[in-house]
Amino acid sequence: MDVVRGGPADVPAIMRMLDDAQDWLAARGRTGQWGTDHWSGVPAAVDRFTSLATSGTVWLAMIDGAAAGVIITSTTSPDYVPPAPEPEHYVSLLVAARAFTGAGVGATLLAHARAEARAAGVGLLRVDCYDGDDHRLVAYYEKQGFTPVATFSAKNGTWPGRLLALRV
Repeated sequence: MDVVRGGPADVPAIMRMLDDAQDWLAARGRTGQWGTDHWSGVPAAVDRFTSLATSGTVWLAMIDGAAAGVIITSTTSPDYVPPAPEPEHYVSLLVAARAFTGAGVGATLLAHARAEARAAGVGLLRVDCYDGDDHRLVAYYEKQGFTPVATFSAKNGTWPGRLLALRV
């Protein structure tokens, strides 16, 4: 697996990964995280991910020439979580293509984000995620070394979230 720099031109691939992940979640009855309407069909969502890919740093995991996953990091957190008390790298998006489930794509991209933060002299990596249903996403980030630091609600209180942090 190689990790390569991406950018706004990769938004179509990112949207496909998000739609596939959404289908996978919905097939398992886990619609609380992202609902059932494909992100790619919602212009505001496409605009949001295009903005993230334009303002943040995009890294793609590539396996045999195919985009296996993406991570987008930023030096600022979204306004729905408390600001960091120090410089940070914030994981704005992490998603793996369903075709590469179990290949360690997410772990590889998170390790890359940690290395990028260290190289920039930044000691804090934070991420937020859905904290509803079975809490599997929170458990995943804890397995990757993150520690829960706060809970929050988004989308007018209908979306339970968890903020996690990792010292790098």
